[in-house]
Amino acid sequence: MAHNPVGINSALPITTSSKRGVDTTAHKTDALRVVAAGASAHVAIGTFPTATIQNYYIAVGESEVITLGACRNQTVVGIVTVAVAGTNTSQTVVAFPEGTGSPFQAGDAVTLTVPNQNYWNFTHQIIVGVSTSNSPGGFFNERILIDHDYGVGYAHTALVETNFAELRGSFMVAAIGTGSGTLHYQQIQSSKGANG
Repeated sequence: MAHNPVGINSALPITTSSKRGVDTTAHKTDALRVVAAGASAHVAIGTFPTATIQNYYIAVGESEVITLGACRNQTVVGIVTVAVAGTNTSQTVVAFPEGTGSPFQAGDAVTLTVPNQNYWNFTHQIIVGVSTSNSPGGFFNERILIDHDYGVGYAHTALVETNFAELRGSFMVAAIGTGSGTLHYQQIQSSKGANG
């Protein structure tokens, strides 16, 4: 079977307590290849996962492919920050094109990429609300609320729609092992060879 790597190869230490990788990964394929070097490991994948011995097991020296499920992403046509009542913080409202819905729900982690307007970018932030009414706040496109404060006391320059902003689900990986080692992981696309 042939593998096409997608994104970067990441690694995290395998120890006898759960360790979470420092990399957050934008979900771009339906498969994650993992390799346990130096020690066997149990692997957890999620928003902020903690690995336990009940999670997926990988024997030392082995590689496995774990399904991630379908990718979730959506084009973004509007981004604004709103003050949170009674606090000195704000949250981010992201609008999707009219006639589309949100593939996300509250509790999901998401990463926003805005080419040519990098100040709007953020990584692995949590959705706290999804508007599901026909006309949320007088708007006719679906909007989601993200627990993210850009840390600025002013609004960024308005989103330029032709910059093709995209909101994409993201995840993290954690492992707990039988000793000391390294867990390597990378998203892949797989295809069977001519004889496979």
